[in-house]
Amino acid sequence: MSIGEGREWDAFEGLDIGEVDLRRFLDAVPFAAKGRRRRHAQRILVPDRLGPEAKGSVSTQVGFGRILDEIARAGGPLADAIVTTSPDVTVSTNLGPWVNRRGLFARRSLADTFRSERIASAQKWEFGPSGQHIELGIAENNLFILLSALGLSHSVFGKRLLPIGTLYDPFIQRGLDALNYACYQDARFLVAATPSGVTLAPEGGAHQSIATQLIGMAQDGLAAYEPAFVDELSVIMRFALDYIQRDGDAVLSERTWLRDETGGSVYLRLSTRPVEQIIRTMTQDVEQDIVDGGYWLRHPGPNAEVIVAYTGAVAPEAIEAVGMMAEDRRDVGLLAVTSADRLNAGWTAASRARERGLVHARSHVERLFADLPAHCAIVTVADGHPAALGWLGSVYGHRTRSLGVEHFGQSGTIGDLYRHFGIDANSIATAADRIAGGRPIRYLRALD
Repeated sequence: MSIGEGREWDAFEGLDIGEVDLRRFLDAVPFAAKGRRRRHAQRILVPDRLGPEAKGSVSTQVGFGRILDEIARAGGPLADAIVTTSPDVTVSTNLGPWVNRRGLFARRSLADTFRSERIASAQKWEFGPSGQHIELGIAENNLFILLSALGLSHSVFGKRLLPIGTLYDPFIQRGLDALNYACYQDARFLVAATPSGVTLAPEGGAHQSIATQLIGMAQDGLAAYEPAFVDELSVIMRFALDYIQRDGDAVLSERTWLRDETGGSVYLRLSTRPVEQIIRTMTQDVEQDIVDGGYWLRHPGPNAEVIVAYTGAVAPEAIEAVGMMAEDRRDVGLLAVTSADRLNAGWTAASRARERGLVHARSHVERLFADLPAHCAIVTVADGHPAALGWLGSVYGHRTRSLGVEHFGQSGTIGDLYRHFGIDANSIATAADRIAGGRPIRYLRALD
C-alpha cells in the first residue's frame, strides 16, 4: 500500500493524489467546513436541597414525583432545562404533577380533549411547543433512543437539557440495546424505573423484575441507585442532576476510587411500597455516604457477630430483623446500601490500584467494613437477585449469606411474596442465626 515504516498514521501517506489538492477538497466538504462539530453548554446550577420534607409512610416513587413537582413549582433554569418522557406510564410513575405544571410537547398546540369534552380528569393534557414532557406509546426502546438524543443536546446543539425518563423497572430489558448505545455515546440522562422487584406484588407476576440490579451494576456509563427513604432519594437526585452535566478528566478519586468528574447517566430503581420515613437531620457526612453508595443505619459494635446489609424497599424487614436479633446478640450492625453499583465499582478500582502499587488505596465499602471483627458474619437482603449484594463478603473475607429473589411469576401480597422468597424479617434473622452460629432459631412469628 506504499505506506512507509513508521508513517502508518500520516494522513496522505501512500496516496497518488497530491496532498495540496486533497487537503483543499477535504477542507471544503460540509462535514468539516463549519469547523469543530462538538459543542459545549454551560452547566446549570442545582440547589443544595431538593423537594419537601417527607413524613409518615411514603414510597420512593411518590417522593420522586414530589421532588419533580417542587422543581416545577419553583421554576428557574433548572426546571426549564428538564425534559421528561415516558412510554405509556406517565401518571403511574408519578410524573403527573410535573406534567400538570409544565405541559406536554407538540409542534403545534392541541387542546385538552378531556377538558373540551367536559370529562373529569386530574391530569391536564394540553400539548404545545413550550411543553416539557414527551409522551410515547408502549415503546421502551424508543424511550432510550429519545433519552440518548436529548442527552447529547449539549454536545450537538450547545443547548443543555436534563432528560428524565420513567418506565416500569422490568421493561428496562426491552430497551437494553438502545440503553447500551446511549451510554456508549456518552449521552447524559436520568432514568427512574418504578415499580420494581416482587414488591409490586399486587400487580401480579408479569411486572416483577429480578436482574435489573445486576444490569445497573454492569452497564458502563450508568450509575445505579436504589434508595429506601425519600431523604436519600432527594440527596441522590441532587447529585444526579449535577453528575449528568460533568465532563471532567477521568481521574480516579482517592476517596472513592470512582471517576466522578467524568460524569455519566443515572438509573434510579424505585418502589411503590410506602415505607415509614426516618426523622433525622441530614448531615453532610451522611449525604456523602449516600452518594458514595452506603452508610450505617446502625453502626456495629466492636464485638459484632453479624451485620445485615440491605438495599431498597426491604428496609422495614431488615430493620425489624436487626431489632429481633438485638435481643440476643450485641453490637448487631445495619448497613443501608444506596448503590451496590458504586460500592462495587469503588472496591474493584481500589483493589486494582493496590495491585499496581498504590498500597494506600481504600474504597468506601472498605472503610465501612474496616472495624468489623474477622468472625463477624454478613447477611445481605435485596428485592432482586442475591448476587447484587453477595460480593460484600469478599471485601474482607467475611462469611456471607445472601438473600434475594431468583424466580418471578408468583402473585400475592407483599408479605406473602417476601415469605415465599425468604426476604422477610424472620428469614433474615434465621439466616443470621445459621451463619453466625451459637444461637437457637427462635424468631418465628405467627403469620399475618
